Amino acid sequence: MYKTQIERYHPVNEQEKKDKQLILAFIEKHDDVLLRDNLAAHLTSSAIVVNESLDKVLFAHHNIYDAWGWVGGHNDGNPDLLAVALKEAKEETGVTRIEPYTDAILGLDVIQVQNHRKNGAYIPDHLHLNVTFLLVADEQEKPVHKPDENAAVRWFDIDTVLNHVSEKRMHAIYKKLFSKVKGLKENQTGS
Repeated sequence: MYKTQIERYHPVNEQEKKDKQLILAFIEKHDDVLLRDNLAAHLTSSAIVVNESLDKVLFAHHNIYDAWGWVGGHNDGNPDLLAVALKEAKEETGVTRIEPYTDAILGLDVIQVQNHRKNGAYIPDHLHLNVTFLLVADEQEKPVHKPDENAAVRWFDIDTVLNHVSEKRMHAIYKKLFSKVKGLKENQTGS
């Protein structure tokens, strides 16, 4: 299911084309790609959570990275990538009224994760074979942070959120995804 979904995704640039090739090759060679037991690389599902008018994005200030960013997480064996992104978005933001904009993949990225400690355990350097979805949340519902994962959750203007993102390596990924969101907004408004 997830392999077919990734195969059907149309990359928007050279980075996504190469990352798609890497992800599909890794899936082909590793039965445990959905599990973080694979210490080299594993699939993860992330979400760009926007408001209904597509001009704000809901970001969390992650404890591990000490930085603002998207929400998402490990698949832990679940082959339904969108379901994982949706579950993680709700858990990490405390917002319950979140729905997929569409079931289509918004972006593909291979992201290097530096070694760190989580729950007292050492996690070595590895790759997240990340699939991103676009989710829409009710902006009126108050976000609630998840203390074991993040220090805060808040809405940002999609045009200025990068001013708050300290992980420079994520800027290109977010710019690409926000550009897609802006394209969808333009199609909605006809401008």
